[in-house]
Amino acid sequence: MSKKAVSLTHTELTHADSGWDAIVIGSGLGGLTAAAYLTTNGLRTLVLEQYDTVGGCSQVFRRKGQFEFDVGVHYIGDCGPDGVVPTLLRGLGLQGRIEFLELDPDGFSTLVFPDLTFRVPRGWDRYLERLIDTFPEEERGLRKCIGVLGRIGRQTDGHNIPTGIQSMLSFGFKAPSALRWARKPLADLYDACNLSLRARAVISGESGDYASPPSRAPVTFQAAIMHHYLKSGAYYPKGGGQVLAAHLLDVIRTHGGEVLTHARVARILVADGQVRGVRLNDGETITSRIVVSNADIKRTYLEMIGREHLAPRTIARFERARMALPLFCVYLGVDIDLRDRMPNTNLFYLPTDDFESYYKTLYSGNMGPLADVAVYLSAASRKDPDNPYTAPPGHSSLGVMAIVPPHYRFWGVSDGPANGEKYNHNIDYLAIKHELTEALVRQADRLIPGLRDHIVWKEAATPITMERYTLSSDGACYGLETAIDQHGLRRPRPRTEIDGLYLTGGSTIWGHGVVGAMFGGAGTAGAVLGRDLHQEIRNGRVFGDSSRLTAGGPGWDPLMACRRLSHKPRSRCAKGDRESRLSLDPRIAPD
Repeated sequence: MSKKAVSLTHTELTHADSGWDAIVIGSGLGGLTAAAYLTTNGLRTLVLEQYDTVGGCSQVFRRKGQFEFDVGVHYIGDCGPDGVVPTLLRGLGLQGRIEFLELDPDGFSTLVFPDLTFRVPRGWDRYLERLIDTFPEEERGLRKCIGVLGRIGRQTDGHNIPTGIQSMLSFGFKAPSALRWARKPLADLYDACNLSLRARAVISGESGDYASPPSRAPVTFQAAIMHHYLKSGAYYPKGGGQVLAAHLLDVIRTHGGEVLTHARVARILVADGQVRGVRLNDGETITSRIVVSNADIKRTYLEMIGREHLAPRTIARFERARMALPLFCVYLGVDIDLRDRMPNTNLFYLPTDDFESYYKTLYSGNMGPLADVAVYLSAASRKDPDNPYTAPPGHSSLGVMAIVPPHYRFWGVSDGPANGEKYNHNIDYLAIKHELTEALVRQADRLIPGLRDHIVWKEAATPITMERYTLSSDGACYGLETAIDQHGLRRPRPRTEIDGLYLTGGSTIWGHGVVGAMFGGAGTAGAVLGRDLHQEIRNGRVFGDSSRLTAGGPGWDPLMACRRLSHKPRSRCAKGDRESRLSLDPRIAPD
């Protein structure tokens, strides 16, 4: 096969009735990984993306031709040579093509409370030792708590997540500690260990990674998250989050697959309990007997499939399903080099020890005093200072994020953009957006004193922005909430009740985030193929042909590569095409 991928026109794609073995809806990392493993296993696969650049929340965007910001990739664990992400990439022929830069091993995350700072180090033993040094009077409880979490993390490491009763029983023999705590919230473990509020807050300090309080967060999920980072540290992909999507796209296109952008799926076509393909928003249809949805889980079931094709209990299940709390994001360009101001770490400002009360205000649709908002700060230019696109010399780019309420009333809107509401000039919406932006800037200035005086670029994105551009329910970027009643086998699995329709993405049994999405994408591809791809990959199988790959090399720009690799319909006018090339990531595009 030639290394030059072939672009197909919109009409050619539409009328290739028997040409596509599989269709993937959505180009987030879950959809791209699933498509990459399907194409490298011989299925000609089409990825449909409604936006003009692939990658979902792994994208980056640029401003003023100077600053680059990550939308969703901030730090990844277990990226050593045998780590889960390098192993998944190796299975596609991508070994060594993406470099992962380690954050400070003595404190890859820094938790800042009003009267305490705690640096999270690599390694379970060092972590426990630092906890005991911080809370010597709680040594016994800390040893018990971290002992449980560490055992669960180690027992589950390298094992497939159970997707059925039989695999759950087998899993229980390999991970008895995980089975014992499988249906218990983290608060129960804290209570059993008699930990103080402050010690609980430190252990749960990075809970913004999944946005649930200890009373709802599963013990097993907390253990998995902690082991993911403590095992071998935290990393950042050299070149930014976009490199992941760009390399996955290269695999898809060089192995016989294709990507179509500006292709919003309005309907998943079903007949006699069998998927038949999809209908695009413009009325055109593309047929296939296999469809994988990486789209929002609630919209997939309640809008795209059609309720007439679903059992009443399925409809009821997804009507009551809860999405994770969404994020509010502020993106800053500053005229200082942050290497002079902060270590290579993630910064968390946590104004309270009482996470339960804090989350309760969010669930109620309030924020409480904005002066006390909890924030997460990530500086890509600190983690990858040699990236020429991140910031000009002597400058830096960073993002500041906070968990916020999803409720329309909080944001001053009524129907939401997915239902066609125009909110760009809504005074109430703009007021709360401005107020929150300034609150997050104040907290960023608290974490990096003097930062405010050096801001040369500032913008923000709300959950309403997220809904407008991705149609995600409640503007959630984590998918379904990872809570005790929506965890494990209570979470959607890759197979559905419709023959040939599969699911992948953050709302599935594999969870959200970079690793959850990519691991889940391979798992969904395995379900389509009827094989245990995870085990085959761990055993060293390589499905991709590295000699075909074209991405990378001197001067390679992953963002522009993603735009070049995607296809724009010919029906777009010249002005529209230009606007598409200049538009930025949907989560942060100006409202």
